[in-house]
Amino acid sequence: MKKGLISQTIIYTCITLYSAMCLLPMILVLMISITDEDAILKNGYSLFPEKFSLYAYKLIFTGGSQVLQSYMISIFVTVIGTILAVLITAMAGYTLANKSVKYRNTLALYFFITMIFSAGIVPWYLMNRSLGLTNNIFALIIPSLLFSPFNLFLVRNFMNGVPDSLRESATIDGANDLTIAFRIYLPLCTPVLATIALFYGLDYWNNWWNAIMLIDNKDLYPLQFMLLQMKSEISMLNEMTMLGGANDVTLPAESVKMATAIVTIGPIIFLYPYLQKYFVKGLVIGSVKG
Repeated sequence: MKKGLISQTIIYTCITLYSAMCLLPMILVLMISITDEDAILKNGYSLFPEKFSLYAYKLIFTGGSQVLQSYMISIFVTVIGTILAVLITAMAGYTLANKSVKYRNTLALYFFITMIFSAGIVPWYLMNRSLGLTNNIFALIIPSLLFSPFNLFLVRNFMNGVPDSLRESATIDGANDLTIAFRIYLPLCTPVLATIALFYGLDYWNNWWNAIMLIDNKDLYPLQFMLLQMKSEISMLNEMTMLGGANDVTLPAESVKMATAIVTIGPIIFLYPYLQKYFVKGLVIGSVKG
């Protein structure tokens, strides 16, 4: 009993130390974001700032309506895009897992090929323009809506582990594929669906590429792109200031970078704990079964 207690203590100690090591970079980012820029340039990054300053956050939230609007755009795109992407992926996974579907292995090979080869940026851009996906909210959702083949195979492999007898029994009772998918398979596949929902949510939340390629209207800028543009403007103004000889004026470039990181991770860091209990189970089972 005593030996087991010692082993448990060592394990908990190691986990605690590892957790602290993972948390330390986030604390450092937070402290840098509230450090005066001159102190950063003089002393470098520090967990114990010489001089505190909230100027970086003030600069980000100046004209707060734009930041709030970009937040709302990002939240809307992330929620709607994730729901639609998970639904499409689940339906495609159900189709590939259904042994009564002809050529399902050929379809799986087709999706696998898309993991290796890409058409490139120019065809992607021309296709989106031809579909009218420019300067509208759909330009932030639809280009990223097509499911990831990796996520598709996770779902397909997980569904392969569902007994075929469930589908056969439901079919005998008169259920069609739509009923079987939504009433039987999807509820049983909650772990893997929650896992890919986290993947899609992260992709949508961090996506600035669609905005830089397809959006010119500032009212439609997502948060990531708006903050990226703000950082670029600050860097450019600092360079112009130095070239102009005004070395006594310093814009908070470093602290703004860190403040930007803190602002953007907000919703995602609260989302992960709700999906954590499904994450490992869905990823491991979806990778092994089938």
